Amino acid sequence: MRNRILFLLVFCGLITSASAQSDFNRFNFTVGGGLGIGRGEVGSFVGNSYEGVVGGGVNFSRLFGVDAEYMYYDLGLRPSVSQSQSLNDASGNMQSVSLDGIVNVPRHYGKLSAYGIFGIGFYRRSVSANKESLPFGATCQPVWARWWGINCVNGGIVTAQTLSSFSKDAGGFNFGGGVTYRLSRLYNSKLFIEGRYHRAYHSDGQTIVFPITVGLRW
Repeated sequence: MRNRILFLLVFCGLITSASAQSDFNRFNFTVGGGLGIGRGEVGSFVGNSYEGVVGGGVNFSRLFGVDAEYMYYDLGLRPSVSQSQSLNDASGNMQSVSLDGIVNVPRHYGKLSAYGIFGIGFYRRSVSANKESLPFGATCQPVWARWWGINCVNGGIVTAQTLSSFSKDAGGFNFGGGVTYRLSRLYNSKLFIEGRYHRAYHSDGQTIVFPITVGLRW
């Protein structure tokens, strides 16, 4: 009798588990883009910009999952900054790869639901400009020192240097949340809007951005 009861319990557990697993997608995918809000030096040098993200991962249950994401964030300088600091043809971007945990809110409101997301990542900030020689004693501009790695002392160039392309790598973290709306088409994918805070600890200072992304999850 005990063996039969044990067998029945195991069998019911397996059926329940299989049924529960069928209630959610085993894998998740994300694609989106939107407005990037710069904070700190990004806010001063760039202001608001654009960004895009793509990712995919695994759902452990209806409540918990993980994903890996790639983000591209434009770092084009403000016109006032590029003109005043002799960087008329400069460009820049930050690219990141992150591993994130996703926590879904259990309660839904019709087709609306919410989630939180947080993770750690690798961030590469890259800038480029027309190659220019900076002579000793030239006045140093703030963005040269911060993002192009130009060595300045007391506001001046201490040795002859070249302004061209420059990249910095760093670790960082992100956290945020969003709201989704389940669509009746496109394989029951979800339209989402999300706000996320990113901070990268570059050796020349922290790079902080806050993208607001609209896209699809499925």
